[in-house]
Amino acid sequence: MIKRFHAVTLLAAMAIGSVGVAQAEGPEGRNDLSACVAGRPSILAQVHGFKSDVGIVRGQVYSGVAADFLEKGKWLRRVEAPRTREAVMTICLPVSSPGNYAIAIRHDANDNGKSDWNDGGGFSRNPRLSLLNLKPAHSDVVVTVPSNNPLKIDIVMQYRRGLTIAPLAPLSLPVVPGNKR
Repeated sequence: MIKRFHAVTLLAAMAIGSVGVAQAEGPEGRNDLSACVAGRPSILAQVHGFKSDVGIVRGQVYSGVAADFLEKGKWLRRVEAPRTREAVMTICLPVSSPGNYAIAIRHDANDNGKSDWNDGGGFSRNPRLSLLNLKPAHSDVVVTVPSNNPLKIDIVMQYRRGLTIAPLAPLSLPVVPGNKR
């Protein structure tokens, strides 16, 4: 059970690879809000419910192919940013074309580059997680990105609390088609 928990926690917290200073070029980069503008396909994630104001926040975009979801090295785009003091952190995730994508957000709360008990994670469409179900189904997180405007989504962070995985506090998000909460 412990081995399974560690592996699944790794997925839920999106601790794939090491955390470091991201390069601005290529599929991995910094959080550049100017890349999420009209006329370009992109995802503008409003991330809520952070445990702390420190650490690194990483957003990863996966394709519409279920077999690639949360698989090591299968992300299409990765964006990292230092955690800020704002209650809601905006993450821009540019994509190459309109279509179906799955979004995962990880909060490396102590910025140690490893998945540990204090880290949190969240997904597009906010599926419920549990210790027995830390990897949501691809169909529960996939969103459709249009060609002409950024897709705006809300993601609620979830953290381990005792023997549960859940948001730290109930949040009232706007009713948006596709939100699973």
